Amino acid sequence: MDEINVLQGVLNGLTCAGWYVLVAVGLSLVLSIMNIVQLSHGEIYMIGAYVVYYFCVNLGISFYLGFVIAVLASGLLGIVLERVFFRPFRGKPDQALVLSIGLILVFQNIVLAIAGGTPKSYRSPFEGVVKIGSLALSTERLVIIIAGFVLIGALFLFIRFAKNGQAMLAISQDREGAALQGININRLSAIAMFVGCALAGVAGGLVGALFTLTPTMGATVLMKGIAVIILGGLGSISGAVLGGLIIGLIDGLVPVVTSSYMASLIGFAIVILILLFRPRGLWGHE
Repeated sequence: MDEINVLQGVLNGLTCAGWYVLVAVGLSLVLSIMNIVQLSHGEIYMIGAYVVYYFCVNLGISFYLGFVIAVLASGLLGIVLERVFFRPFRGKPDQALVLSIGLILVFQNIVLAIAGGTPKSYRSPFEGVVKIGSLALSTERLVIIIAGFVLIGALFLFIRFAKNGQAMLAISQDREGAALQGININRLSAIAMFVGCALAGVAGGLVGALFTLTPTMGATVLMKGIAVIILGGLGSISGAVLGGLIIGLIDGLVPVVTSSYMASLIGFAIVILILLFRPRGLWGHE
């Protein structure tokens, strides 16, 4: 294994990390604010990709406009899910978990009925290859890396400096205390779902151009997202970023030596070890 292959693996791993972090941070945000493991989050990612496909391929509008519509549609769908489905089960994580499993089947079958089971694809305008010496990275993948970490940086700034962001932080630390201080839990939960689902829509819209689209494509990204938040620490956004980087680099570097299947095996083996010896995760708290 030479230095060039290792560096190329790092670049590929950063692409995976940007993708995983966008999904995992949304999962972690919803978990920290609503205390719900939103298992249909992978389907939001899938729907984001299909919305881009519909507007770009079926209607023939520009990728950029289709992408913006997909992100907004994903965020608005998150608000509907929070208001109609998850709000009545707040404080009942077991029932909410079963509900989210049911939503997986609902979303998959709706997309299957509308778009069919034939794999779909579309092209993004980010064509070409960026070369750094002997290293090469497609522009599409570079955009995923930049978009992922820029958006996560913006989310950190929002939480750190915006009033709503500070209120979200207060809810994640002490829900009852935050409510006693006059913080509107319902409004902040809706905002958290909008932001988390919009980030999943961003990931779906960008990554969908790299792979074929199927109604079950959300399953893989959901598993990666869950692995990331367990590794980083449940409900910790910083931990989700750290976990995404670790899992992404494993998926980028290990195939240089063996195969992508071994990368997944190693990644999930690490998650199992974390569950056994540090259940709170690398960046979680008691």
